[in-house]
Parts: sequence; C-alpha cells; structure tokens
Amino acid sequence: MLLKFLNDRSGNFGIMSAIVLVPLIGVAGLAIDVTDALSVRNRLQGAADAAALAAVAESSIGAAEAMKMTDNGEIAPAIEDAEKVFNAQLAAATGYSLKSGKASVVRQDNQLKAVFTYSATVPTTLLRVLGKQEMTVAGQATAVFQTETFRDFYLLLDNTPSMGVGATTADIDRMVANTPNACAFACHIVKDGVEDKNSYYNLAKKLGVTIRINVVAKATAALMDTAVKVRKSANQFRMAVYTFGKKAEDTRLLEVSSLTDNLAVAKSNASLIDLMSIPYQNYDDDQQTDFDRALKAIGEKMGAPGTGLSAASPEKIVFFVSDGVGDSAKPYGCTKELKGTRCQEPIDVRACKALKDKGYKIAVLYTTYLPLPTDSWWKRWIRPFQDEIGPRMQECATPGYFFEVSPSQGITEAMNTLFLKIVSMPRLAS
Repeated sequence: MLLKFLNDRSGNFGIMSAIVLVPLIGVAGLAIDVTDALSVRNRLQGAADAAALAAVAESSIGAAEAMKMTDNGEIAPAIEDAEKVFNAQLAAATGYSLKSGKASVVRQDNQLKAVFTYSATVPTTLLRVLGKQEMTVAGQATAVFQTETFRDFYLLLDNTPSMGVGATTADIDRMVANTPNACAFACHIVKDGVEDKNSYYNLAKKLGVTIRINVVAKATAALMDTAVKVRKSANQFRMAVYTFGKKAEDTRLLEVSSLTDNLAVAKSNASLIDLMSIPYQNYDDDQQTDFDRALKAIGEKMGAPGTGLSAASPEKIVFFVSDGVGDSAKPYGCTKELKGTRCQEPIDVRACKALKDKGYKIAVLYTTYLPLPTDSWWKRWIRPFQDEIGPRMQECATPGYFFEVSPSQGITEAMNTLFLKIVSMPRLAS
C-alpha cells in the first residue's frame, strides 16, 4: 500500500502549481507595489520641486531676505515658506505615510540655494506574501537663484564753467547771437556773495537758453528714479553725488549728497546742482577743471572696492559726467602745450588708470565737447586736440562702461541707458 502511494504521480501538477504560485504572486506583487511606490514618489517629488522653487523665486521672501543680508547663512522665513508649500501640495494625497519633509535655504555669496529632502513609506499589497509590509521612497529637489549685484555709485559731475555752454547747437547759436563778444558760455558771476544780474548766466535764463549743467542736474535726479525702479531690494544700490565745487575761489571735490540708499534724498540734493560761479571773467586764468585732483579725491572717499556679492561688499563705481576737457594748473605732466602753468588737455587717462588698478570701475558719460568755430580761444587751444577728447574719455572708462551723448540726444536718456547697461552686465565670479 505504501509502495503504491509513493509511485502515484496523479497529484504532481497541483503540488508543483502551488509551489510555483508563491514566486509568481511575488513577482506580480513587486510590479504592482513598485508602480504604486513610483506614483507616490512622483507626487512627493513634484511637491518638493514646487517647495524648492517657491523658496528662491525672485518674488519670494527668501530672495528679499537674501538681498538684505550682509553675510552668508540660513534663511529661516524661506525654510518655513518651503515647508508650507510642500504640505499644501500634498494636502489631499493618500496612500503613503510621510516620514520626513525638510527644507534648507541658504545664501552663499550671490547664490540663494534651496534643498528640499523627503522620505515616505508606501504600504504593499501582494508583496506581503513575501513578508514585505511596506516600501520606502525618498528624494530631494534643489533650486538656485542668483541674487543681484550690490553697487555703490559715486557720481562725479563736471559743473565747471565750460559746462555753462548751451545744451544744444540751437542754444549755443542763441547765446552767440545775443552777446557782444559772441560768447557761447553762460558764465555765472558771483563776487563776494553778490550775484551779477547782468552776467551771461542770467542772460541765458532770460533768453530761455538751457545750459548743459542744468540738463545734467535734471538727468542725475531722474537717474535716482530709474535706480529705484530696477533695484531688487532697498539696499542694492547706493548713490553719492559730487561736483568740482560751488565757486572758483574754492575748487575742490564737493559733496552734494553723501552715500545713501535713500535715493529720494539723493534725488532732491542732485536737483540743486548748479554751475560753478566765478568772481569775474578769466578768474585764475580759467583753471577750474582739475580732473586729476577730482578723481584722486573721489578715490579716497570710496573705501575698499568690494565683490558685489553682498551689501557689506558692494562694487564701487565712479559715474563720471563731463565734456572731457581738463583746464588746470599743471606745470608738470601736461599732455598738451602749456600756457604758462595752465594745462588744457583731454582727460589724462593716468588718473583713471590709477583708480582702475585699485579695483574700482569707472563709468563715463561723455557729453560731446562741441566745436566753437567763432571762439578764438577754442581755435588756438582746443581745436588741435578736439578729435582726441572722445577717445580719451572712452579710454578712461572701464570696458563697456562708456556712453557718448551728443546735443541732439537727451542727457537724461543717455545717463539712464549707461546706468542700465552697468546693472544688467553679468558679474565675473571668482
């Protein structure tokens, strides 16, 4: 009987089927449960991506806080924001158990980086046959935002008597036609604090002539509005405004507005810029335009140049507006013919190079020096180097930081164009 039982093969298929069925169910269960786990992971990854991006978006609290920071570090409000976004994305989601969801948002130099990590368990179905009750899914999302460059602008505005020339050829012609010596310059005469009501400066006002320094003053004030519009934070740009002095008897670097991020104050101060006064015609042989001295002095005001990566280390930029002709006492080193000790020359670029070698940048708005064919002084002293004025001004500027504006163009538009060109240029990372 026992031998007969052992030799009986009629139940083999059922036994073998039962044995094979367990791994088949496991394989099928693996496919189903892995698919479920991948679906959950995709959902979590989408939420993590949204959270990381939200933490560093240009309009986010993270970007705003990063622009205010003076050093590197973690940004707590952005971390809280990211975790809220992650949880909100998954508010209606089911089929998993979230084990962790954590954000890290850090400013490192000019980068704002968000990393969101997560992990969750997904219950299995058929894999339970093999004793596996759950599957773990995990991942992370990373987003990086490049913060803006911080810059300090030191506006150096040439307000010396040559900037009393008419702003356009029509203004020049009107002055020439209405002055007994065919003078194109609106000389501002103030002696011992008393304004000469008959000076060409006041004549220009009566004639409705616009002189170049008035246009520069308005353009400088308008520039502050442009800076406010494009800045990403209140402290991204700071401005200081300087001229060559209030009166010829005291020519020196004159602070019109100290360095500030309150650009409304800078605008108000800049609007008051006026032409340097002289006590009488040809005072001090007209030697009031000392570019060498002004550039050296403003370099001493700026402090150490920075990287631009934070408010504590802003780039330092001289924003120089001039017609490009120096006129000063310079008995040694003048690049053109001397008249006694009087040096009339296109800007001496050695003064510019000294600043650039220290790491400062120079933006130059060259207000084209117009030929004055009826003026004997121009013909004798300026005409020989008239064609060098523009190229020298461009050489003074940091590459890409030069703009020339002719009388037919608007100085306000030109100043804004140069400013926007500077702030939109990529910064070379070290």
